[in-house]
Amino acid sequence: MKIVLQELTKRYPNQNKKIKEDVVAVDHFTFEIPDGKLIGLLGPSGCGKSTTLNMICGLEKPTSGRIFFGEDDVTDLPPENRGVGMVFQSYALYPHLTVEQNIMFPLENFKGKDKLTREQMKERAKKAADLVQIGELLERRPKELSGGQQQRVAIARALVKEPRVLLLDEPLSNLDARLRLQTREEIRRIQRETGVTTVFVTHDQEEAMSISDWIIVMKQGVVQQIGWPQEVYDKPVNLFVASFLGTPPINVFRARAEGGKLYIGGAAVLDVPGVPDGDVTAAIRPEGFIPCEDGPLVCGRRAVETMGRDTSVVATHPDFVREEIRTIVPSGTRVDAYAPTVSFALRPEKTHLFDPETGERIPFGEETGHE
Repeated sequence: MKIVLQELTKRYPNQNKKIKEDVVAVDHFTFEIPDGKLIGLLGPSGCGKSTTLNMICGLEKPTSGRIFFGEDDVTDLPPENRGVGMVFQSYALYPHLTVEQNIMFPLENFKGKDKLTREQMKERAKKAADLVQIGELLERRPKELSGGQQQRVAIARALVKEPRVLLLDEPLSNLDARLRLQTREEIRRIQRETGVTTVFVTHDQEEAMSISDWIIVMKQGVVQQIGWPQEVYDKPVNLFVASFLGTPPINVFRARAEGGKLYIGGAAVLDVPGVPDGDVTAAIRPEGFIPCEDGPLVCGRRAVETMGRDTSVVATHPDFVREEIRTIVPSGTRVDAYAPTVSFALRPEKTHLFDPETGERIPFGEETGHE
């Protein structure tokens, strides 16, 4: 089931009586979510991602704009008539009911031609439980389950209705790191097995990039970029997207382009053909640094941290906009942990330039037709 959002907008009255303008939570969101895809809706707290999800499921009414499931306009339909399954950050399980009873609960509200017998409800509950691999826990109550098992019950309860659309609102936030990894892999597996169109809301960019077919990055109610996760990571449209995606975060420098070269701190560190002369913001991914003795970017060495698979070189530079630079290099790379400075060459494909005023990305090299 494809989802079509047309100029979707949500405004709230400003609680500050001195300010007459409404608060815009979502601003003219237009996008078509293809049938059977998993879309990651990503952004910092307050960006409008949960409000968007609530409008899709019917918990919030749009100020303007339309929502379509396939060819059906569902903008004014109540949530129970939209055919959506919703999983919230809190599991919201009934503590006095068994796992089976919790999963079956939505089916008890079916009426008319959709009404099911007790045997049919039990059969569908067992099928949903097996799908999320908790079929052996049907007689337990929520207090007897781990956090990850409780989340699986919540997912099974959403799937048992055989929804047209599955909506997940930060479903992994209450889990520890290992369970988050395991459960997000399970969500991806379940989504592929069922083929249900899914919207996954999170502020965790690693979660979104690891399981999504497409990601949508939002800021202050406005969509910043939509695309395949690796494409958005490799070609961010602006500095916000570049800074939001990636762990450790991208390293941002004050810089200048002159004569087709990028200068940081007076040193020419990279060829940037096609870029007009002037001040720029240079942003370099942690994996974009190559330690070498004659590297043009000379930084103060702060620490060398060995992390097994990789080594992190922590450094400083007077034109760096934050406190410390964090680079990631292969563990076999030789770095003098006692030298006062460390020199780097830069990988062009991991270096991005942005307009210091607008934050918009400035292409260079092959993207501009210059070699």
